[in-house]
This record gives sequence, structure tokens and C-alpha cells, in this order.
Amino acid sequence: MDSMKRVRKAVFPVAGLGTRFLPATKAIPKEMLTVVDRPVIQYVVDEAREAGIEHFIFVTGRNKAVIEDHFDVQFELYDTLAQRGKDDQLARLQRLQPGPGQTSFTRQQVPLGLGHAVWCARELVGDEPFALLLPDMIMQSEKSCMKDMVELYQETGNNIIAVQECDPAEAHKYGIVGRGEDTHHGFRITEMVEKPKTGSAPSNLYINGRYILQPEIFKILEGQEKGAGNEIQLTDAMLKLEKQQPFYGYHYQGRTFDCGSPEGFVEANVAFALWRSDMNHSMAGVIRTLLDELKPSERHGVAL
Repeated sequence: MDSMKRVRKAVFPVAGLGTRFLPATKAIPKEMLTVVDRPVIQYVVDEAREAGIEHFIFVTGRNKAVIEDHFDVQFELYDTLAQRGKDDQLARLQRLQPGPGQTSFTRQQVPLGLGHAVWCARELVGDEPFALLLPDMIMQSEKSCMKDMVELYQETGNNIIAVQECDPAEAHKYGIVGRGEDTHHGFRITEMVEKPKTGSAPSNLYINGRYILQPEIFKILEGQEKGAGNEIQLTDAMLKLEKQQPFYGYHYQGRTFDCGSPEGFVEANVAFALWRSDMNHSMAGVIRTLLDELKPSERHGVAL
């Protein structure tokens, strides 16, 4: 444990096409769609930064250059804000700005799945443990999910997966873990099952898109055969790594929004607007008004 390497780097797989959001994503990456006033990817990067991450690695694809631009310095914009005395806005943008050399971008080139996207970051990660954050999933809690995960990693020195509860009847839709003995503020993972058959799930704890993985995963991914969906699956590689190294689960208690789906994206916008002190009162009133104005036939099944 004395020689345990710190988690300094995070990988963000952002090469997906966002087909569920067409036509909005025809020219705009789905990661740049905004939740209230920030792109989805900004929420995920901010979560990593709060956890002490220093190097942000983006695995991109075609038509994703705007993500790189977003995390770069915009001289004209900064100068215009300064000249107009908009100091608060300028300071906010500068706080969100990664420092020189803190961002790296690499191309996945071919859509071969999450496991392949992670493997594409191998040279940038090197021989270090790293965080993996799926950008479709954004979290809402007082303390970031990844920050708690890093603390659990510092206690165990091993692979960490964040999980949370789902309706047992929905377990077949997710990657599910088996729960073993508690340790520190997590638990030992006894098994991992990708989309188990109905009624066969080892628990109702699903993997919510946050990981801390040891670099040995890259060697496994290099020879990993294609699995479900004819893609290289990260779960398959983790199952092999689990035979060599322990995996621990962190039971996240906050909210998770799947911004890869239109419903989850809209839910995230509502939830984050209501969470903000400068917007919650007015937005709550707007939502109540909209619900009241629904026709009786449209109101069916909507809890008022």
C-alpha cells in the first residue's frame, strides 16, 4: 500500500454517434448538449476534477472537434468579456478551464465498443491506475461519486466500480454485480453479469458508469474477443481481470441521469434546474403550471 500509485488520470469515451438524439446530434456531439447551461461533458469533467484528477483523456471520433475547442482557451471571448466588464462570467469560465497539458485527445476511429475505446487510451494512461467516466451518465450529489471512489481506492488499492440500486424487475437491462463482505466504505464484488436473464441477477446493484481500473486491463483488452453486439466489451475484460485482482463496489447514494436517452436528458435538465438556488423557485412554478394545463387525457398516469 505504501507504493500504491495515485489516481491522476481519467478517461472519457466520447466517440459515440448519439443516434437517439437525431437530428440534434447531426452536427453537434451529444456530449455538448446542454443541461441547463453547461454541456453534459462539463459535468463529468467537473466530477473528475473534484476527485483530484489532473489529466483528462478524451477518446473521440469524427466530428468531435468541438469538444476539444470547448476545453481550450477562447481568446476572443475572454477578451470581449474583460472589455465589457463581465468579470463574473470570465472568472467562471477560467475556473472551468483545464490547465496547459491537462487534456489529451485520441481517436477511436472504428466503433468497436467501450472496451475498445478504453484500450485506445492505453498510451496516454501508461502504467497507472485510472478513472473511467462514461459521459452519458451525470451525477447529482453533494460530494462527487468519483471523489468517494478515489477514497475507497486509497483504502483498498484495487479496482473500484460504482453501483446503485435499480428495480429488481429492471435488472436484466444492466450490468449487475454480486455483493460480498463489506470493507471500509465499500464491499467486495463477488461476480459481474452483463444483462442477466430475468430472475437470475445476483443483486439489484447496477454498474452506473464510474470505474477505477488498474492498467493491467489494457493487456486483457488487447486480446479481447468481440462479445455482445459484436463489440469488445469492457465487462468481459473486467471478468478476466477479476481472476487476478480484487474488485470492490462503491454504493453510490446520489442521483444518476442517463443523458444518452431523451427521457434521462430531460429529467437531468429539470433536476439540475430545481437544484439551483437561482432557478428552483421559478422552475417549480413553471412545472406546476404545465402539469395543471395538461388535458385530462394527457394527465393520465402523471402524478401531480
